[in-house]
Formats: sequence, structure tokens, C-alpha cells
Amino acid sequence: DADTTRLVLHLQDGVHTRAWWPQAFAAQVDVVLAPGQLQVVCSVHNTGGEAWDFTIALHSYLRVDDIAQARVHGLAGCARWDAVADVHGTQSGDIAFAGEYDSVFAASPSPLNLLDGAQGLDITQSPSMGQTVVWNPGAALCARLPDLPPDGYRHMLCVEAAQIDTPVRLAPGAVWSGAQQLRVR
Repeated sequence: DADTTRLVLHLQDGVHTRAWWPQAFAAQVDVVLAPGQLQVVCSVHNTGGEAWDFTIALHSYLRVDDIAQARVHGLAGCARWDAVADVHGTQSGDIAFAGEYDSVFAASPSPLNLLDGAQGLDITQSPSMGQTVVWNPGAALCARLPDLPPDGYRHMLCVEAAQIDTPVRLAPGAVWSGAQQLRVR
């Protein structure tokens, strides 16, 4: 399609990667950009002779007009771990933001909706991603992060497809794939 742009990034284990990750692997990230949508697919291949485990999160830093007005709809009823307060529970209603927010949810089978003023974004993820992470650093943490301006938290939100609660066990020769898709409403 003439309106679609695709970027494929590939990484295979070698001398430099083994300092960080000793297992034999090949990883690929496919980024597909089309009018009004973005899809990111990550594939991991165990190229070695022994099984190994890994976790993954597709870190999506989304720009919002005003975090105080942003809402995430679609996680009500999902199990939630509030990482800031270290409390487990169930999400009730939409997610709103007032201060640092860092929670891991059981993934919803339905699309999520990020509402940002008059704009909206539908967010879906593959069933192989069992969790969704929602994060905004808030003012205090943002001031300590070197890669964000002091008020950067006001205009960003992460809604990440993830598989972190239960690591993926990848047998020799096996391939795993996970994805997230963002669509403008």
C-alpha cells in the first residue's frame, strides 16, 4: 500500500549482546505506520539449544495535550497492581491521572480508549501480551528523570502492551510474537 511505511529492525546475539543477555536469540521489531494508525510487532526466536525465559513491554510514550484531562477507558474490572502504593485490586471505572501513576493490569480482551480532549486513540494488543502497563511519572518523579523536561509528565502517557507477570518460556527453535496497535478515533 502506497500510504503505508514499514520499518523492520533485527538483532541477533553476538559478542556485544552476550554481555547483557547470554542466550542465543534473534529478535525483530516491525513498525507499520499508515494513516491514522501505528502497529508494533516484536518477535523473539530462540536460536540456541536450551530453553530460556523473558519478559517484555512495548514502551509506548504517547503525547497527550493535558494529563489532568486524559482518561483511559476499557480496564474496568481488570485485575490491577498499583506499583506506586504496592496494592493489588481490581480497576473500577476509567483511569484518571493526578500525580504519579504506575499500574500493571491484566490485559482487557477489548480495545482500550485513550481520551485526550477532543482526540481519541483506540489501543489493542495481541493475546500473547497478558498485561497492560499504564504509567505517568507525575511531577516529583519527572523532575528526577534526565530524559524528560521538568514538566514533561503533563504531556505524556505510557499505555504499554506487556508480558511481565509470567515470563515467556521459549523452547529451542521456538518463536514468540506480541503486538500493539494504536488507531486514531
